[in-house]
Amino acid sequence: MSPSLEYLNDVTTDLPVHPVATKAMGVPGIAAMQLDDADKHEVVLKYFRAFIADLCEQFKGGHPGSAMGMAAIGVALYKYVMKFSPKNGNYFNRDRFVLSNGHACLWQYLFMHLVGVKEMTVEQLKSYHSSRYDSLCPGHPEIENDGVEVTTGPLGQGVANAVGLALATKNLAATYNRDGHELVNNMTWVMIGDACLQEGVGLEAVSLAGHWKLNNLCIIYDNNSITCDGTADVANSEDMNAKMRATGFNVIDILDGHSNVSTIVHALLTARSSDKPTFINIRTVIGFGSQKAGQASTHGAALGPDDIVNLKKTFGLNPEEHYVLPVEVYNFFKDVPQRGHQLESDWKSKLTAYEKEYPDLAAEFKLRVAGKMPADWTKFIPKKEDFPKEPTATRKSAGLVGNPLSENLQNFLVGTADLTPSCSVAYSKKVDFQSPDLRTACELNGNYTGRYIHYGIREHAMCAITNGLSAFNKGTFLPITSSFFMFYLYAAPAVRMGALQGLHQIHIATHDSIGTGEDGPTHQPIALAAFYRALPNLLYIRPCDSEEVAGAFETAIKATETPTIISLSRQVLPQYPQSSREGTAKGAYVFVEEENFDLTLIGVGSEMVFAIQTKELLEQDYGIKARVVSFPCPRLFEQQSKEYKQSVLQPRAGKPTIVIEAYAANGWERYADASVSMRRFGKSLPSKTAYEYFGFQPKAIAPKIKDLVEEVKRDGIEILRGDFRDLNGVLGVGFEH
Repeated sequence: MSPSLEYLNDVTTDLPVHPVATKAMGVPGIAAMQLDDADKHEVVLKYFRAFIADLCEQFKGGHPGSAMGMAAIGVALYKYVMKFSPKNGNYFNRDRFVLSNGHACLWQYLFMHLVGVKEMTVEQLKSYHSSRYDSLCPGHPEIENDGVEVTTGPLGQGVANAVGLALATKNLAATYNRDGHELVNNMTWVMIGDACLQEGVGLEAVSLAGHWKLNNLCIIYDNNSITCDGTADVANSEDMNAKMRATGFNVIDILDGHSNVSTIVHALLTARSSDKPTFINIRTVIGFGSQKAGQASTHGAALGPDDIVNLKKTFGLNPEEHYVLPVEVYNFFKDVPQRGHQLESDWKSKLTAYEKEYPDLAAEFKLRVAGKMPADWTKFIPKKEDFPKEPTATRKSAGLVGNPLSENLQNFLVGTADLTPSCSVAYSKKVDFQSPDLRTACELNGNYTGRYIHYGIREHAMCAITNGLSAFNKGTFLPITSSFFMFYLYAAPAVRMGALQGLHQIHIATHDSIGTGEDGPTHQPIALAAFYRALPNLLYIRPCDSEEVAGAFETAIKATETPTIISLSRQVLPQYPQSSREGTAKGAYVFVEEENFDLTLIGVGSEMVFAIQTKELLEQDYGIKARVVSFPCPRLFEQQSKEYKQSVLQPRAGKPTIVIEAYAANGWERYADASVSMRRFGKSLPSKTAYEYFGFQPKAIAPKIKDLVEEVKRDGIEILRGDFRDLNGVLGVGFEH
């Protein structure tokens, strides 16, 4: 689909692009592009490719091939089409660019240098693959560096991140734009390679983008038909264009993408006027100019000195000179910073005019641009006395706490992987995020102002899209996802990438233990807590009742550099008068204190009930006194002072500490001497019966603890040093039934 001449004239007034009008069948169209400095393209391309080859050769490694093949795409995007400000990477209404095939990072770094990103100096470019600690040129682009929107890392993640960025634009535009006041209208461009749409997460994400009709999203496919193993047809022979059309994308084909800048510019501008997301299939030659051009060997290895000599001779360059970027190459891009400055200035003027006409909306919008929560957000969290007194599943508690927040705070975008009835995150008066043109059979319709997102059965894409939402602008969105805890194993690569980038988000993980019951061992996440507790920069919080759920939400909202998983029960749990949201924020706290105690019991989440019941049975049957500690989040506990931690765990008392949790015990040896835990997969039984089957009954636990206490009294606490005990048996089969 070609854009109208009128549209192109409108959107390109600040770009060095001049459409030439023609008529086909009486319909206005664009036959060609007159591009400023078009005569310089070949010069820029040859120096660009030679510079890439030199960068990889210096340390005998890296990924030169794709960067060299994609050079013309970069000229089209950075010089002619993309609206951004090189001197201010945080300009709010900038186009977003994502490099999903992140191994081609030198392509992005070099264009960032050429357009004037201050930090990206030639010396920094030379730090690629070096041992410099201060390098801004890591092997894949990283979010903390100016000009990089997201850390994509594993292939396919960037596709989903880009969908999240485009979703963010659509939601903000629908929420705040008014006639004559278009505050938010940026595009999202995502560069991909052959692998990004082989990865499942990429395909999950494009399915949603097509469904939502995110016409502000353009996927630029560097189709060089090469993967690590050889040509792409070794493992893939599908018709990608047909697949993308079926998904809901407009498709544009370019056959000479290694050199034809004008055609690429035309295609990119066409994407701006599309009624659907756009897929541009650009055929390129990997390692263009090399003797190995078109071969897999150029993908992930330096070309070698002989090939570089040949390449430079082919391009008419001096093979004895290295890292050459002549003045004419810099001059080619010199207009880009000024265009960016003008974009910023124009946007500020638009915001001023908007503020005069819509002061209340403008105040809310500016708060979100600044990434700040409303000052009084805590008022939406219920007080302890307002929670139910009867046993309540913590997934229901999360609804009591989270739904008033979601209803009243515009920055909350709540989503579920097709589990609305189970996860309790559907707040009152929610509006679904959907294309306004959609009419579903079940009448769950919506529009782009909606803040409730149906991700479908796509847990991995859900969390990767959430990373894009979080990264759009720090604090503008606080995304919330929801699913069963077990399915956050499907989502784990994206959750890890969120933690790695310090993205602020909350994951509501329900059905979090063997208490899930009849769905059986496939749905009972025995080992997953150990993984998420070990994952750096992530808070895994497992509350035991509604008050601790409130503490988990407060903590998660305040943890602006950290994603949080709130781990919740399907089954009902007692509500405790002594539970504390303040204690939850500290990671662990004394739940029940005892003078002259014999041991400390650690209760966690759903299994707190067994800790309390076991304490009572130990005293009743054996005269053994146990104090109880609630331990919802080890990582938060580690942030407390040494004095506080010792006051909670009493390690100098010489008394044993036993943790009761129906998960793998890995990690608890740091705080406890023994555990009642799981060493095998679960079983398909009703919740209460499952706990009984695996030995989580006070009458089964208490005698084992009594024996351990007597052993310590007889032989001293040192008997347990280096001998962490699993009281549920060596193989975790459980007690005798």
